[in-house]
Amino acid sequence: MKSISPELQAHLDDGTTTLAWCWRITRADGEVFGFTDHDRTLSFDGVDFEPESGFTAAEIRSASDLAVDAQDAEGALSSDRITETDIIDGRWDNAEVEVWRVNWQDVSQRVLMRRGAIGQIRRGRVAFTAEVRSLSHVLNQTVGRTYQATCDAALGDARCKVDLEDPAFKSAGSVTGILRERSFSVYGLEAFEAGWFALGYVEWTSGANAGRSAEIAAHEIADGVVTITLLEPPVRQVSVGDAFVARAGCDKRIETCRAKFANAANFRGFPHIPGQDAVMRYATRDGGHTGEVL
Repeated sequence: MKSISPELQAHLDDGTTTLAWCWRITRADGEVFGFTDHDRTLSFDGVDFEPESGFTAAEIRSASDLAVDAQDAEGALSSDRITETDIIDGRWDNAEVEVWRVNWQDVSQRVLMRRGAIGQIRRGRVAFTAEVRSLSHVLNQTVGRTYQATCDAALGDARCKVDLEDPAFKSAGSVTGILRERSFSVYGLEAFEAGWFALGYVEWTSGANAGRSAEIAAHEIADGVVTITLLEPPVRQVSVGDAFVARAGCDKRIETCRAKFANAANFRGFPHIPGQDAVMRYATRDGGHTGEVL
């Protein structure tokens, strides 16, 4: 149940209201933004809610069960507040949202309608539509560990303990040629065998993508030429001479953990539990009688 101040309740009971929607958005990087569908800036709780973005409320979907409630907010792509590049970069993904109903003549008369997070964002040429999901979307997320053969730790985190600053797993390089949208030849990784950086990532240190990182899908060597293929197209175009730092990747198998990183003691998977193939096993006269793991 919403707690409404007597002043706001009296305003609502008056019949003629001066209400506006306000959105307070806190991104994962700590940046706080305020938007409103009113025609002038509103301010409260230390945040200026600006109208220039063209934010408007589209529709609200609500249910009485535990389904995820949602509200759509539409707005124009603005060069200084909400840019297409930031949306593509994922800087707005899962940002925390507070939706307020405010009396724009007296902003002290306001009520918090809902909390949630930014979900799906649909982009057009000059505008976007952002889905504001309710907090019940958290109930759909998997909590805890699952039994699986592969490791569930992130390479280099506190559970994995591999030092990605070790020169054996890190190298600086630069782009020497553009092959396709996601593929380019590089200099600086010649000392590493093919596939060493596959499933790892590059951190761009210069060029249009400086400050961003991208996952590596493939690391190949052919006729002495080292080629890197990214998992997804870069946000901005990669150019010859762009510098980066590449870090090794892991396919989450115990064999890779042991041979590549000498880190089997910290492996966070369950490689010896029976898999689905165990259901298809049948008795034979020879083999499988030594007590070893099947």
